[in-house]
Amino acid sequence: MWENFVEEFVKGSTEINLISVLLKVALAIVFSAIVGAERAKKRHAAGLRTFMLVSLGGVLSGVCDTYLIEKGVSFPIISGALVIGIAIISCNAILFSSKNQLKGLTTSVCLWVSSVVAVALGLGMYLVFAIGAVALVLSLMIFPKMEFMFKDKSNHFEIHLELKSRNNLREFLETVRAFGLAVNDIEINPAYANTGLGVYSLILTIESEELKKKKHEEIIEALSALECVHYLEKIS
Repeated sequence: MWENFVEEFVKGSTEINLISVLLKVALAIVFSAIVGAERAKKRHAAGLRTFMLVSLGGVLSGVCDTYLIEKGVSFPIISGALVIGIAIISCNAILFSSKNQLKGLTTSVCLWVSSVVAVALGLGMYLVFAIGAVALVLSLMIFPKMEFMFKDKSNHFEIHLELKSRNNLREFLETVRAFGLAVNDIEINPAYANTGLGVYSLILTIESEELKKKKHEEIIEALSALECVHYLEKIS
């Protein structure tokens, strides 16, 4: 009996009818609400409503393509156009912050992946949708903690540095090198050009064996205590 119910449910949900369309839309909204809420909580430009609209567009394009394929169209043209369109739109979520840090890349990719997952749902590929949705949610909510742990144990890290004067840069670099750190890259931040401060982004490598035993926060705290430093923080 249960097997017959599942078989009938799957069969009915893959056909284009009121129940199947409502089911797909409901699943897309629930999925996008979870992802969108996570992005909105972190104050990203694309939040709850954006992800809902992207997923709604994806699932409806999949449903329309299913109908067209049944009528003889060989290529899911609406879904293809939507995925390309979302890719273009999501690029606008990428920008550089005032600290010369690339922001919005994860949100941009997340929008695109959400549209693909929703298209799979619209086409009736429930297994692909379920696996894709779970993988995306895990990537956003679980794996970042692992990434943070690995980054914190790395010998390389990036800092946002504000010196009291641009003339203090040589003094700061000499102190850093004497401290046991190598400067791999340094870039001036034009956003602070008229402030009188010397503002830079630096990529540092821990070379001293003694420093390798310390946490990044301890190194940042020691560098922040230098007299020439106005403000310093680690870029995550």
